[in-house]
Amino acid sequence: VQLQASGGGLVQAGDSLRLSCTASGRTFSDYALGWFRQAPGKERDLVAAISRAGTVRRYKDSVRGRFTISRDNAKNTAYLQMNSLKPDDTAVYYCAADYTVTGAITTTPSAYDFWGQGTQVTVSS
Repeated sequence: VQLQASGGGLVQAGDSLRLSCTASGRTFSDYALGWFRQAPGKERDLVAAISRAGTVRRYKDSVRGRFTISRDNAKNTAYLQMNSLKPDDTAVYYCAADYTVTGAITTTPSAYDFWGQGTQVTVSS
């Protein structure tokens, strides 16, 4: 599956952004989806993940209550709504797809089979 992430930009602290991840090539609903981020000098880590049917979600502690992950399988698109952004949220954000036959989701980057190209989010103070 090919993934295309979009929606990043430069915003001020407290603002909102919505990232989109559009998939093509394979059956979108066969994949759990994750949003990861990587800041300069830091490891890539999971921000949020959603199961194939969208019934299970998982969040990084520091974004819980501010970010919401969702998906529309009919549109082959996943979203990350980011509210109350902070300078610490500055990073390149990647979407990734994990082929799975279950409703489970994983937080491990190496488990994800396909990755989008990343979109830069910069939050100024």
